[in-house]
Amino acid sequence: MRLLPRSAFGQTVFLLGFVLLVNQVVSYYSVALYVIKPSYQQINNLLAKQIKVLFIADDRDFIISADLSKKYLEATDINILNERQAIENGLNDAEYYQHFSSQMSEQLGGPAEVRISQGDMFYVWIRPPQAPHIWVKVPLDGFQKKDLSPLLIYLIAIGVLSVAGGWLFARHLNRPMQSLKLAAEQVGKGEFPPEIKAQGSEEVVAVTQAFNHMSSGIQQLEKDRSFLMAGVSHDLRTPLTRIRLATEMMSQTEQFLREGIIKDIEDMNAIIDQFMEYIRHHKMEELEFYQINCLISDVCEAEEVNRPRSFELELDDSLPAITIRPVAIKRAISNLVENALRYSSDEIVVSSYLEEDKQHISFEVSDKGPGIPEQDMKRLFEPFTQGDSARGVEGSGLGLAIIKKIIDMHNGNIVLINRKEGGLTAKVTLPVNIK
Repeated sequence: MRLLPRSAFGQTVFLLGFVLLVNQVVSYYSVALYVIKPSYQQINNLLAKQIKVLFIADDRDFIISADLSKKYLEATDINILNERQAIENGLNDAEYYQHFSSQMSEQLGGPAEVRISQGDMFYVWIRPPQAPHIWVKVPLDGFQKKDLSPLLIYLIAIGVLSVAGGWLFARHLNRPMQSLKLAAEQVGKGEFPPEIKAQGSEEVVAVTQAFNHMSSGIQQLEKDRSFLMAGVSHDLRTPLTRIRLATEMMSQTEQFLREGIIKDIEDMNAIIDQFMEYIRHHKMEELEFYQINCLISDVCEAEEVNRPRSFELELDDSLPAITIRPVAIKRAISNLVENALRYSSDEIVVSSYLEEDKQHISFEVSDKGPGIPEQDMKRLFEPFTQGDSARGVEGSGLGLAIIKKIIDMHNGNIVLINRKEGGLTAKVTLPVNIK
């Protein structure tokens, strides 16, 4: 079980909170030891002196008279009560305090008992050793119930304000890091956010400036790559077109050679198209509220017209429409169907359904081909990577890389699953609300 938070923000708040907690504990014990304890000792000494006044005559058979009790009460507000009177005035509701009793015993020179009752006012009950048959009830005017809480309120207020201040400080310190995190995720998806404002500590400012420099460099590199590929594509297509025209003019006796050249030209054009497709910025397409089943049906109907192959559609009609880039997603579906057609000869099954969490929809394209070794599953999504000889044919190896790029752009996920009955299933999962 991990007790420490993982995020820098959480760790900073935890550290500040821990330090403040230690500070509060030390402060509490310091105040209790050097302020409260001496105050209570002084109060106990004063009470002991009050009790000693009663026995100044050193009368061993001390008997309280009603007249003495009345005069003493009028002069000092201190009650002198026998056992019965003490019980009638709330002695049984008073709580015994061992620490005060020990101190009072030392002051009075014998075993004394101290109790404290709490109500609208605090009262100290003392059984002196000189007269164990009486109780002295002393009011503490300066210790009303409401006056015992300032220390606790002070400590709680300081603790809350300190933690709140630490939280605000940590939030201010980590806010630039959060912006960097979000920007880095965007760059990882091929997006280039505006330059991040450099703020915070010197280290964070330096990291932010380095990130902005890196982001602008990657953006420029991406532009240069796109420009280069566009130029290469244009320069290659021109001679390929001339070769195609020249091939068409070849004699019938060279039919076999002409067909081979034409096929090679078509393959080269297809490879160039895939290169351009991979570097294309699909983010330029606007998001639309679209029904995924419509795209699947359009792709399958078009393939049925072009090829003598059958499709089995298992589409969930209750699927909600989601925000997607329709052209990009349709291209991903088309590539998946194309792969299934290329690597199998039987019926293709395409299905769609809503996930159990109701927050994602999925669609699957399944074939009955030879499948793919498990160790090659993740590797096939890398650019210029092809499968083994069982499913490998000539090509650029960009098909699945293009698909994954489109799905990642929609915050989705794609996995390849070997079917138990043979063949391969490509499963794509997309969130209902794409951010």
